[in-house]
Amino acid sequence: MSCSGPRAAPGRTAARGLRGSYAGPDPGSLMALGLPKISPLLSGKETMPQTSVVFSTILRPSCSAQVQPGMGERGGGASSSGDLIFQDGRLISGSLEALMEHLVPTVDYYPDRTYIFTFLLSSRVLMPPHDLLARVGHICLEQRQQLEAGSDKAKLKSFSAKIVQLLKEWTEAFPYDFQDEKTMAELKAITHRVTQCDEESGTVKKAIGQMMQGLLLSLAARGQLQELREKLRLPAVDKGPVLKAKPPATQKDILGVCCDALVLAQQLTHIELERLSSIQPEDLMQIISHMDSRDKHRCRGDLTKTYSLEAYDNWFNCLSMLVATEVCRVVKKKHRTRMLEFFIDVARECFNIGNFNSMMAIISGMNLSPVARLKKTWSKVKTAKFDVLEHHMDPSSNFCNYRTALQGATQRSQTANSSREKIVIPVFNLFIKDIYFLHKIHTNHLPNGHINFKKFWEISRQIHEFMTWTHVECPFEKDKKIQSYLLTAPIYSEEALFIASFESEGPENHMEKDNWKTLRTTVLNRA
Repeated sequence: MSCSGPRAAPGRTAARGLRGSYAGPDPGSLMALGLPKISPLLSGKETMPQTSVVFSTILRPSCSAQVQPGMGERGGGASSSGDLIFQDGRLISGSLEALMEHLVPTVDYYPDRTYIFTFLLSSRVLMPPHDLLARVGHICLEQRQQLEAGSDKAKLKSFSAKIVQLLKEWTEAFPYDFQDEKTMAELKAITHRVTQCDEESGTVKKAIGQMMQGLLLSLAARGQLQELREKLRLPAVDKGPVLKAKPPATQKDILGVCCDALVLAQQLTHIELERLSSIQPEDLMQIISHMDSRDKHRCRGDLTKTYSLEAYDNWFNCLSMLVATEVCRVVKKKHRTRMLEFFIDVARECFNIGNFNSMMAIISGMNLSPVARLKKTWSKVKTAKFDVLEHHMDPSSNFCNYRTALQGATQRSQTANSSREKIVIPVFNLFIKDIYFLHKIHTNHLPNGHINFKKFWEISRQIHEFMTWTHVECPFEKDKKIQSYLLTAPIYSEEALFIASFESEGPENHMEKDNWKTLRTTVLNRA
């Protein structure tokens, strides 16, 4: 962004772009689809991130695509349809039946782990997990009956071991599919049939027992997330006394708890990673499963399972409002200036760490109207560092500057020698929008009826990369006192923010005077 000319309004780039994203729900947003609110950033048409040009070229039909019988036969096993299409050795499309058969092992074949993850993740858009498991079980039963007819116990045992391995990978990658009683019943039915060939050694039974034990532990951990929801509940909203939103000068603020910008950025990173760790790949796919209302086979899913996404989204909004509250509640202009400069430093440290989500939340908080209108306060702020931050989060060209910074952080993470360099926390709302539009722009089915598996490869790749970031262990020492303040400090309502803002710096034009008059009348009448 340009640094020349007078600062007519603080955060002018964000006022034009980021704040413009808060205009309200867009008919094409997730809210219009009946999903939980996924942040104000999903509501602005003009700044809505689009799927990159690379994706469109990846998904474009190619004359080099061809059927590869050897691959379609799954290493020697006969495919009933044989209609799997590969391009440059990579599966790009196929009928649903052929894709399911490609998932199921044979005596001489075991599917690639990347394919297992991608198909299990994407299939929930096409059918519920319990339906898929039932159909996988049926294919397994047919193969088992053929092997039994051949009376080759060694092949039967080998096949059974591979089936257990497939189920193990499923339960480890997507354990919460088995919260559903139907899915668990199908799992027990398949494992019961598999163990019938293992009467002598018991190795298959042992493997199944270990698998079930791990699954039950994962489901128990999921149950504990209810406690996490209580811990991550929204801070109390402080509406402020009537036309007296200012707190006593002695009331504690963030600077009284932590005056070191780096330390606060590290504690914010702790909070981010803790929330990210509760998000599962199927939670992200849950959003997509609600999008295509024209697909009669789509999986509607359970909206209650997206509470991890809601909790993380609420954290972004609360952090933005906390920043605005901390600034607007300060009585003296000199202290407000110091508060703004402190949050600018915190946002910069978040950027250096790779915590882009907290950085965006802080910038958004400083660009909320009650803060942005404080021109006398902003005139005392050294804005050069803030201009740099806004440049990184400039929404033009599909947030090109941010995406460049994210790519740099990703490369640093991949070659990192220390845990501090592995941290990548993307702007969650932009990540969700990328996945949303990648799904929306490209159809699930091709004109020939095949599943557009190229599309699901790309969605799976992005989700897998995101999940890699969520598993990074935070290297910073936790400060419970600072985190307690960040998570529980009361935040002002939008109305209280405006009251505090106008009390700090009176209205400067007719529009602000009218707004201030209306606000006072509303509050006094309510009292």
